[in-house]
Amino acid sequence: MSAAKEFKVIPADTELEILKRNLTFYPADAARAKTLTAAQIEGYNEGGYIRPLDVYSPDQILGIRRYFDGLLEKTISAGGNSYSISTAHMKYGGVYDILTNPRIVQYVAELLGDDVIAWGSHFFCKMPGDGRAVAWHQDASYWPLTPSHAVTVWLAIDDADLDNGCMKFIAGSHHSGHLTYRKSSPEEHNVLDQTVENAESYGHIVLDDLKAGQASIHNDLLLHGSDANMSTRRRCGLTLRYAAAHVRAGMQWNEKGIIVRGSDPSGHWSNPPRPAVE
Repeated sequence: MSAAKEFKVIPADTELEILKRNLTFYPADAARAKTLTAAQIEGYNEGGYIRPLDVYSPDQILGIRRYFDGLLEKTISAGGNSYSISTAHMKYGGVYDILTNPRIVQYVAELLGDDVIAWGSHFFCKMPGDGRAVAWHQDASYWPLTPSHAVTVWLAIDDADLDNGCMKFIAGSHHSGHLTYRKSSPEEHNVLDQTVENAESYGHIVLDDLKAGQASIHNDLLLHGSDANMSTRRRCGLTLRYAAAHVRAGMQWNEKGIIVRGSDPSGHWSNPPRPAVE
């Protein structure tokens, strides 16, 4: 009998290094403006973000908030926490529907082009008095994607402001390329595990305060973070991740990708169906 094959587990950081990603900013074409304005697209190219954008009415976001409350209750009962609902579009039809919302996809397509993939969905829910911050970081540092032609849509499930820990951007920092970061220590109570030092040297801070139902869009190289929620109010946001179809994903992340606009001629992205579970 032949010996069993041994597999070596490669740390995620090492896998990202092996990929030799192309991490450079892809400017959007202001001539594509349709639901966005040319000025908004030019502002995205310069500052790295667009905000605020109207997506859901008060009644619609109330329904989504109640839906999330149910998901959160199930998650906590199963031993998770308010940050555990990740890659949710692969599990829940309701999240799949938000990720594929035509209004959101149209905004994104005007930045990324005719062929768009939606591949990520993660609730970042800071409970009242949560005490955990999100240190300055770039999304591209975590993602096994190349080239870095990708954006995040941050949808406010609750009102988000400075008091309850809204997101903050370092405007223009996406022009500085991929930045060096250090690993965060447990004592820092960071939701994530990376910190870019001296972030304010790369641009000025912009608050991403949003009303529930509004969204912002930011480039994957833009520095962003948020303070701890020390208020008596919850602050929940749903991050929705999109990339141009020509982007390639390592670490099998292509299995998460849904074609939401145009096509994927290479067949790289798996395009999974809508989950049956609501």
